[in-house]
Amino acid sequence: MSKPLILHTDPVRYGQAPWTEMEKIAEVVHIGQYSREQFIADLHGKYSNVVAIARGYLTGSKVGRFDEDLVSHFPPTLKYIAHQGAGYDQIDIEPLTKRGIQVSHCPDIVNASTADSNLFLLLGSMRNFEAGRRQLVAGNWPAGGFGAGVKEGINPTRKVLGIIAMGRIGRAFRDRCVPLGFEKIIYYNRSRLPAELEKDSVFVSSIEELVAQADVISINCPLNKATHHLISDELISKMKDGVIIVNTARGAIIDEQSLIKHLKSGKVGAAGLDVFENEPRPPKELLELPNVMALPHMGTHAVQTVFDMENWVIENVKSGLTTGKVISLVPEQQGVLDV
Repeated sequence: MSKPLILHTDPVRYGQAPWTEMEKIAEVVHIGQYSREQFIADLHGKYSNVVAIARGYLTGSKVGRFDEDLVSHFPPTLKYIAHQGAGYDQIDIEPLTKRGIQVSHCPDIVNASTADSNLFLLLGSMRNFEAGRRQLVAGNWPAGGFGAGVKEGINPTRKVLGIIAMGRIGRAFRDRCVPLGFEKIIYYNRSRLPAELEKDSVFVSSIEELVAQADVISINCPLNKATHHLISDELISKMKDGVIIVNTARGAIIDEQSLIKHLKSGKVGAAGLDVFENEPRPPKELLELPNVMALPHMGTHAVQTVFDMENWVIENVKSGLTTGKVISLVPEQQGVLDV
């Protein structure tokens, strides 16, 4: 009896050994440089019996979104898609659900490293560290004394932190911020957390209430139709003057042109950004602002995290093949395809 066919869109950075083990029970094809057109052609040809697709993190740049058009070309043999990442906004879930194709992602695995990056950007933005670093590199110190003349930043003391979405990453980030001594940590969620998860943070019932109170705002919500450009010109205008904004979620949650405008005016005091609207080409105008601390999407850029994500993709595929169900089904499919 032939082994089931699994397609994996490269790269494999640290999970070589688990993939070798997978080859004992399945035929594994690692796809390198590939166009969307070639991928579609092969789904109707040599890959027409594929059972599972493991989405490496560069899949979007190779074959584009897993949208309704691409899904229409998936053969009837395809049962499982395992996505390497906690966020899966590159995948349209509805057409896959209609086809009965299970989609898994990597919740929890990314929590610690993303929350650590979130904390780094938070502190750096609050203290104006990026502006100071630029002055140091430019040779403008000791002129201006300590900080090379950069405006003093703020400490968490007597300041309010607002977290937009208190999911797994939001809670991991909150727990790292508690020892810093914020006066209060507030959060907005679609629904209030149970007491054991809420701890000492305070639920607010609207985004508007959160931004009116918060001195520092952390964005930790997923990107979807409801959150696209959630941080808009109108919403920023309702924030405190000099507010700090940190985003480690998805770039398109912020209207970047509005953010640039308000960073220039001082309405937004500083921003810490790990994600951008049009990656990997964020606006030069944004990156050149001294009150922007920016990273090239490094929230999960740690050896252990990458290995664990790669391995979790394999575990989800293996579970699908052996039990008929992936382990970490995306929320939209829970109660629908796992019954």
